[in-house]
Formats: sequence, C-alpha cells, structure tokens
Amino acid sequence: MTINNRIDLIIKQFGLNKNSFSTKIGVNPTVIHNIIKGRNAPSFELLNKIVLTFDNINPEWLLTGEGPMLRGIKPDEINRFSSKADTYLHTVRIPLYNVEAIGGVVEVYDSIADTEPIAWLEIPNLPKCDGAIYMVGDSMYPLLKSGDIIIYKVLNDLQNILWGEMYLLSIAHNGDAFLTVKYVKQSDTPGYVTLISYNEHHQPKDFPFDSIRFAAHIKASVRINSMG
Repeated sequence: MTINNRIDLIIKQFGLNKNSFSTKIGVNPTVIHNIIKGRNAPSFELLNKIVLTFDNINPEWLLTGEGPMLRGIKPDEINRFSSKADTYLHTVRIPLYNVEAIGGVVEVYDSIADTEPIAWLEIPNLPKCDGAIYMVGDSMYPLLKSGDIIIYKVLNDLQNILWGEMYLLSIAHNGDAFLTVKYVKQSDTPGYVTLISYNEHHQPKDFPFDSIRFAAHIKASVRINSMG
C-alpha cells in the first residue's frame, strides 16, 4: 500500500469524500484528487495537515505503513466471534453506545444507532462492525461478564441468522419487550427459535421467530481486567 493509498483509506475511514476531506484539511480538492489518482505524491506540508486535523491517525502508519492506522487504547483482552464470511479491516473504528444488554426484561430500543455515541473504540483486525454496548447481567457468564463491551454487526435480514451464533436481540412478546444477548438455535417447534444462555443456570427458552424485532451478530468482546 502506497502513501497515496493510505490517504485514500483515511478518507473512507472517516466517511468523507475527496471534496469534504480537502475542505477539512484546508487544501484544494484538485490536490487530493491527483494524489488519490496517483498522479502526485503528497507533500510534507499536506501530511502534517492530515495529522493535525485527524489527531488519532498514527503518523508512523501514514508515513511508512507500519503499525495500526489509528491510535487508541489497547484493551487487556479481546474475544472475537467471527465467521468465514467476515471481511477484516486493518483498523476498525466503532461507536460505543450507552445501551444496556441485560439477560432479562428491559426497555426495548428500536434503533440503537439513533443514539449519540458516548465514545469510539479503535481496534485492529476486526470484521466490519456497526457498534458496541456494555454488557450487564450474568446470562452469558463467564464468557461475557457484566461491564464487558460487546461489539456487533446489525443483521439487515433476519432470515440470514446463523444458527448457533451469538446475537444481540430485541424481542417483543406477549406485551413484554426486552434486549438480550443469547445464542440462537432452531427450535423443535415450527416458527420458533430457541434462545440459549452460556450460563448453565439460565434455562433455554423458545420464542416465535416473528417476535424478533432487531438482531445483531456479536463479533467481539472487550474486557478490562484492571481499573487502576
């Protein structure tokens, strides 16, 4: 990957286009256009503008390609729950939302992404993810503990649920609404799914498939082992 390619990756990483990126760093759009096309090499002054504007960009990565693209906190422990279809990126920037995932009944959230992120996570070598929330409760203990951060990819079509995988689910059934993290398996009862906890003290329970209002595939979790 050339330095021109890395600048193009920065533009895509922050959801910009060449014009908005040019405006943000204060250069003529033609300059960026020619760099992305490989016609010109970026000047030191332009690289300095990028680093000053995007202060979480790793300057070493920008100049040499070495190290992670983004500078961020290194978690003590990262668990990945991935499938062969996952597309891995060099570094993923993930919004952290203030939504509690509880192994019980809570207020349902129709759209987590409508909430303003409270922070951003920057983790290398993860598949594309849509967001992260804190885990509360012991339904997935000890695999997931209360306070762990769970990272997810929203499922746009519920028919694409992978049986046996772990999901963040919004369920509405018999007047109750709750958000939970469970393994999802096919039920022996037609039209139903079985939700299974990792904690053996929680019994599996069946719900109608059409009671699932929202599903997000759990891709990874982050656990901070030291608070000091």
